[in-house]
Amino acid sequence: MTELWETVFKDKQMMWGPEPSRSAVFARDRFARLGAKEILIPGIGYGRNAKPFLEHGMSVTGIEISATAIGLARTQMGLDIPIHHGSVTDMPYDDRQYDGVFSYGLLYLLAAPAREKLLQDCHRQLRKGGAMIFTVISKKAPMFGRGQKLGDDWYEVHPGVQMFFYDAGSIRRELGAYGEIELSEIDEETPGGGTFPFINVVCRTK
Repeated sequence: MTELWETVFKDKQMMWGPEPSRSAVFARDRFARLGAKEILIPGIGYGRNAKPFLEHGMSVTGIEISATAIGLARTQMGLDIPIHHGSVTDMPYDDRQYDGVFSYGLLYLLAAPAREKLLQDCHRQLRKGGAMIFTVISKKAPMFGRGQKLGDDWYEVHPGVQMFFYDAGSIRRELGAYGEIELSEIDEETPGGGTFPFINVVCRTK
């Protein structure tokens, strides 16, 4: 997985552009309403999704597996924030608790045991009354059901790229234990100029 993402960022650099995803703006607004000040972003990439939180006066800590992406965050995005270099499967990287956790386009790339561990680790680092927001790919995506089937809703859509596709039922099964769940569909722009259907999952701690 490390080699894959190093190749992606080296070859395509800032392939999604400098502007944040729609989901990051959504998460910023939700965290702002909750009064969140400190945000953890597992899978921060080159940092475009940190911008809305920083511009709103929140502090951000990132986790990123690709050294190339971290370099882009520093040199191209100008981010001077803590970014732990390593896989989210090796969380936690600090003993802090955060008001919010935002993870975009990451959870569905992990196998079931790693997804469960990530959710547990994020929840453990969440302050009481905080919220976790995960942006996951929907079963409505055009590549659902294509490629080698690895399990229920789990496909290798490209060589080395495995995805678990979500619907409301699987979201509640995986995240329901961590708090009150709220779902909203969102179309995210792709580098090719189209959009893919995603789901924003807000999970408030009990």
